[in-house]
Amino acid sequence: MNEPKVWDLDYINFLLATPRVVSATEAERVQPEEPRRAAHDAFTRLLHRLEPDTTPLWREAEFLVDRTRGLLVIDDSTLDKPYSYDIALVHRHWSGKHRRVVSGINLVSLVWSDDTHALPCDYRLFDAPNDGLTKNDHFRAMLETARKRGFTPEYVCFDNWYSSLENLKLLRSFDWLWLTRLQGNRQVNPDGRGNRALEDCDIRNVGTRVHLKGYGFILVFRIDTPDGDTEYCATNDLLMTMDSRTRNARRIWTIETYHRDIKQFCGIERCMVRSERGQRNHIGCALRTYVRLIWHEWQTGSTRFATKLNIIRPALQQFLSDPSAVLRGFPQVRMAR
Repeated sequence: MNEPKVWDLDYINFLLATPRVVSATEAERVQPEEPRRAAHDAFTRLLHRLEPDTTPLWREAEFLVDRTRGLLVIDDSTLDKPYSYDIALVHRHWSGKHRRVVSGINLVSLVWSDDTHALPCDYRLFDAPNDGLTKNDHFRAMLETARKRGFTPEYVCFDNWYSSLENLKLLRSFDWLWLTRLQGNRQVNPDGRGNRALEDCDIRNVGTRVHLKGYGFILVFRIDTPDGDTEYCATNDLLMTMDSRTRNARRIWTIETYHRDIKQFCGIERCMVRSERGQRNHIGCALRTYVRLIWHEWQTGSTRFATKLNIIRPALQQFLSDPSAVLRGFPQVRMAR
């Protein structure tokens, strides 16, 4: 059997460099001229040859995270696939970007966050119609894996979608602190006179200690949004201050930056391979691309945007020095004043 012409790092470097188009054909077109130049079939075979596994991502990220500090944040994002009728893993999901239900692949990520960055440590792809696993199943599986890997985070943070009693009790069994949002209809007992909806209770901005039905005592903060709505932030850290909640909310926001960057800089949405194995491997390689961008930023101070621009800038300079090399035959005539 002949040795493969491309490996996972070759594909990751392609994702790192390509400004927009992500396909095996494009990967072939940009290969250096050499005797064993890889054809597009080599990249297609690569995506079907690799074992779909989240372990390679962790092996590269574990040296960049501090398992004894920082936050573990879990959230999901929809990778747009609006014209992909025959691609595996594509289902109908709510999209925060489009503010409606769209066709796409739902990526559930566990990231480690410090004050400024979010690094992916684990992920799952939602495919409940085929594997029967819900987002909450993926939530618990990733946290159990994180515990085995030695994480002892300051807080585990997540949206109200993941705030079920089963999830909260799992975190309690780990003796971990958590921070989440609760819906206004969650049943709490603030004064010992019986359970009632959170929205019917007098919850203060600085935090109110209540008993969450089926769980125990928690601290709930009322957040009055600029558009007039009311949200509720809850934690099992009964000593948390309002300033601490606000500071952690800023740290949690790094996962939104992470969702934007993996789409903008890593081509995670743009692969059109149809098979489930191919999609899983492409997404895994895209997340490993993101880890490299963060590592480079820490080493050099160059932002992810600047790093991508630095890759394509020499090609722009070469074209501008001699446009006729591409626009062959077109007269280069300057307009008269």
